[in-house]
Amino acid sequence: MISLFIGLLGTAGAANLDGVDEGCRDVATQIQNDIAANKGDYDEAAQADFLLNYFAMATTYSPLHGPIPGKSGTGTISLELAGIPPLGCERRLVLGATKTEDTNKTVVAPRPRLGFVFNKLGSVTPYGSFAYVPPVTVFGTRNVIVSGEAGFGARAGKDWQWGMRYHFTLMKTVAEIATPFDIEDEEKLDFYMGSTFGVDAMGGMEIGDWTPYVSVGFTDASTFFYIGDDAVVGNNGAPFAGLTSSAGVQYTHDWLDLAAEAYAAPGVIYTGRLRAGANF
Repeated sequence: MISLFIGLLGTAGAANLDGVDEGCRDVATQIQNDIAANKGDYDEAAQADFLLNYFAMATTYSPLHGPIPGKSGTGTISLELAGIPPLGCERRLVLGATKTEDTNKTVVAPRPRLGFVFNKLGSVTPYGSFAYVPPVTVFGTRNVIVSGEAGFGARAGKDWQWGMRYHFTLMKTVAEIATPFDIEDEEKLDFYMGSTFGVDAMGGMEIGDWTPYVSVGFTDASTFFYIGDDAVVGNNGAPFAGLTSSAGVQYTHDWLDLAAEAYAAPGVIYTGRLRAGANF
């Protein structure tokens, strides 16, 4: 498909909409006209880089817990639901706005998590957790996601908490993403891989069973995208490497452990995440 881009630009002035979703054709026509007139802010490389970064950052392993996740010597098994906001036409159009990518497979990514809070080491409480999504095909997409974290928390006074954590995620997707120009063409699967890792500084305040918290950190992303239609590897010229942040609240009472969080990777994704689990 990328090999067709130069030829497609040669048709400037005549709208090429065969590979564009019907709901996006007005937007595509406007962008194509802007390109033909050498105006507008459409950037082919930036568009491709954004799409590659988006799904890596949508699956980062954010805290979804306070600086001290629970009582020492306990564990938690839970299910996370990470929101993946659908992308609009402006973000899905590629190759000079001559086609749309099939990116909106789902609006939420479920992820089972298993966590442990270890006995205190001096004044700090170490903890770790692990998450895994097996390769089950859903909505025509097969994903494998492996995530983990290791960190520690400490108290500052009676109610305040602070801590640090390291996190990583490796995700792989096999699906038809870079759709063909002709819907009658045979479907050919694409392969996408995204990996992220980072460190966060956390702060929170314990108020009874509730712990509101915030985290700010640095996350680095790497991606790989193999397009099955023409055996091309999509290069990411600007992989995300920057600040990320979370603000949320954790509720723990007896065996019940709940959390809700707003997550941001500025310029790429702003979303919400939920977690529900049981302590043991």
